[in-house]
Amino acid sequence: MSMPVEVIMIEDDPGHARLIEKNIRRAGVNNVIRHFESGTAALRYLQTEEVRNNGPLLVLLDLNLPDMSGTDILERIKADEKLRKAPVVVLTTTDDQREIQRCYALGCNVYITKPVEYETFAQAIRQLGLFLSIMQVPEPI
Repeated sequence: MSMPVEVIMIEDDPGHARLIEKNIRRAGVNNVIRHFESGTAALRYLQTEEVRNNGPLLVLLDLNLPDMSGTDILERIKADEKLRKAPVVVLTTTDDQREIQRCYALGCNVYITKPVEYETFAQAIRQLGLFLSIMQVPEPI
């Protein structure tokens, strides 16, 4: 039996966070969404044993945070043996091609520039959630 996908939203702007969650809910995605306004708080949560040893995650990541760079967070998630499988959707106002390429090189799965067409965004989240809910990744031997 698979565990439900937990959505981790790292977004410092409360207005953007509400809008993202509202549109995800409107699209019919009912998964738990944990919102963090700082990278420090999000990483602290992600590094707990409870999170690292439980069900699948989907991370929505803003790059422009007050306490640290979103690319630093992405790098740390993808360097962690237990977290690296989590899909990361970068959702940010930064549309610099070098930054986009860097995020993909670090392992992000989708890069979306705000403002975004939220139905397209919600559909991408639904598809990633469905994929995670049916996929069982074998542990390394």
